[in-house]
Amino acid sequence: MVIGLLGGSFDPAHEGHVHITREALKRMALDQIWWLVTPGNPLKARQPAPLADRLARARALMRHPRVKITALEAGLGTRTTADTLDRLRALYPGVTFVWLMGADNLVQFHRWDRWRDILRSVPVGVLARPGSGVAARLSVAARAFRVHRTQRGETLRGRKPPVWAFVNLPMNDASSTEIRARGGWGRGG
Repeated sequence: MVIGLLGGSFDPAHEGHVHITREALKRMALDQIWWLVTPGNPLKARQPAPLADRLARARALMRHPRVKITALEAGLGTRTTADTLDRLRALYPGVTFVWLMGADNLVQFHRWDRWRDILRSVPVGVLARPGSGVAARLSVAARAFRVHRTQRGETLRGRKPPVWAFVNLPMNDASSTEIRARGGWGRGG
């Protein structure tokens, strides 16, 4: 079983998340994708809307038999991606996990706690996002792990980490930040 993990605050979940999830299922030969709706983001000062609200919106928006919307990090009590991956690999020893992220996250990935451990522990699929392609390919993490890059997302399934792929796909410019700025979500939205 190969499961893609798409973590984030999903504050709010939007069509861009749905789009990259469906594309990752197709392009990376994944059996399932689990959305990890985080309790909070240690890199952001502003805390997200209540977890129950974000989960409800995500479940209403992302309907696919091979996609599960979860609050695993809240249940596990983990605060960082590296800790979550450590726990999931211990709990599911027969499962291969693939970390999924938008290219915008690869740009600042080197700021994540134990980012090198993440890249060494699971395959990573980086999905193109509007305006982030060049910066992602030139990021600290991309340069540090350039020799471990594979050209095709579907090859992540059979490769041992460290391995990562940048996957080009049709763009969807939906943005949680813009949705919140328009007042369509969260506190007072």
